Amino acid sequence: MRQKIILFGGTFDPPHNGHMCLLKAAIDEVQPQLVIVMPTGTPPHKEAGHTSAALRISMCKCFLQLFHNIIISNDEIERGGKSYTVDTLKRLREKYADAQIFLPIGSDMLLSFTTWRSWQEILKLATLVVHCRQKEDMQPVREYVKMLENEGGDIVFANGEIEVVSSTEIREKAAAGEDISALVPPCTEKIIIKNNLYKA
Repeated sequence: MRQKIILFGGTFDPPHNGHMCLLKAAIDEVQPQLVIVMPTGTPPHKEAGHTSAALRISMCKCFLQLFHNIIISNDEIERGGKSYTVDTLKRLREKYADAQIFLPIGSDMLLSFTTWRSWQEILKLATLVVHCRQKEDMQPVREYVKMLENEGGDIVFANGEIEVVSSTEIREKAAAGEDISALVPPCTEKIIIKNNLYKA
């Protein structure tokens, strides 16, 4: 039986309850042997934040409670430069040649998937695990999934509630001194407060 590995990448500045819900749903669906959480270096789709890599990695430890075998990887951060999913997957494929790799993404990211670098190659390297928001119109999502499947993609849906949370909103609230306890895991909140993150 092939080893199942979940690769969960993101800026994680900060990691929030939406990330937690997305990863938990993927774990429940896939039943993996290993989960790799990988904070990005410089993400191609977003402006890089100013939070240090060390603090982002520390905040990612909030994910450890979700599964017994989670690795927080600093590979993309150490490489520097822009982080592209396809390159990360290639390196992971070299390390775990026989494994089945799963890539959790929210439906909002799915609908822009064909703008990703070498997206056709990503479909060959990993199975997409799509998590839809509650009360979302599923028609465009299903049409998009069908198109990706016609391109050879392997896509599964993950069930479970998803919290719609924005990292930008959290940073703005933290900068204003507002309560963010309902938006982030407790360990993340402690690091934000202790280090005065996102304060101007």
